[in-house]
Amino acid sequence: MSALFTPLTLRRVTLPNRIALAPMCQYTAGPDGLPTDWHLVHLGARAVGGTGLVLTEATAVLPEGRISPQDTGLWSAAHVDAWRPVTAFVAAHGAVPAVQLAHAGFKASTYRPWAPRRGGVPDAEGGWTPVGPGSAPFVPDYRVPAALDEAGIAGVVEAFAVAAGRAVDAGFAAVEIHAAHGYLLHEFLSPLTNHRDDGWGGDRAGRMRLTLAVARAVRATVGEDVPVLARISATDWEPAGWTVEDSVVLAAASWPPPGWTWSTAPRAGRPPPRRSPSARATRCRWPPGCAGRRGCPAARSG
Repeated sequence: MSALFTPLTLRRVTLPNRIALAPMCQYTAGPDGLPTDWHLVHLGARAVGGTGLVLTEATAVLPEGRISPQDTGLWSAAHVDAWRPVTAFVAAHGAVPAVQLAHAGFKASTYRPWAPRRGGVPDAEGGWTPVGPGSAPFVPDYRVPAALDEAGIAGVVEAFAVAAGRAVDAGFAAVEIHAAHGYLLHEFLSPLTNHRDDGWGGDRAGRMRLTLAVARAVRATVGEDVPVLARISATDWEPAGWTVEDSVVLAAASWPPPGWTWSTAPRAGRPPPRRSPSARATRCRWPPGCAGRRGCPAARSG
């Protein structure tokens, strides 16, 4: 029998199989970031269908970390109560409920895909000023971000940790740190978007610092038994950007010191707009030395 249909134990959590629902933004929450019946049906149906690990969409750790005003969040006790029926249903049907914790960085405050307009949402329509490693927007029609200072960075790390604790209270059995796709943590990782000259930028160690700080804070909050997953973009597809070798170093640095349980390298993140060489190339195969020799489990996403 294929290993795909065999159980997999991560820390104290056992998946019934190795099929995972990748996070997919639904853009159907209200302005308060609370999940709705839509999310119960979307995630619950995958559990009923036999998926082993059911991951939520990118769920913001702060209101300003949402991609759009219609994204879900986990920044208050109200979110904990709203997520509980979803996690209970998923678990009752044999799947493991997990949440992807995210901060969109300078890609925040944008219209959802089917809106008649594109670009940044103005304050008058429920938007806000995003934040990032610097003050340059993602693309010209996005909002101009505010560069995070030391206090802002500390607030982001704390927000991930607090949201992770709320996730456990809400019934999620695992948490995933979103450090991919050009969102905040990836923005700090990539030299294409991180031009800081302080301790949060510069060389690779400085650019990795925020992601590793978040991983340590999340692990300290949820304890040793809860799987902490990480989604990273394996490459920017730019010679001067984040590379596969950088991803190997990051995975090695995170295993086991901060203690994330596996890494997923889904596709190119392309912090500025980039086209990967081919569709097949966006499905990254971890090179020897990352998953195998280092011992950190890795997942692939198509």
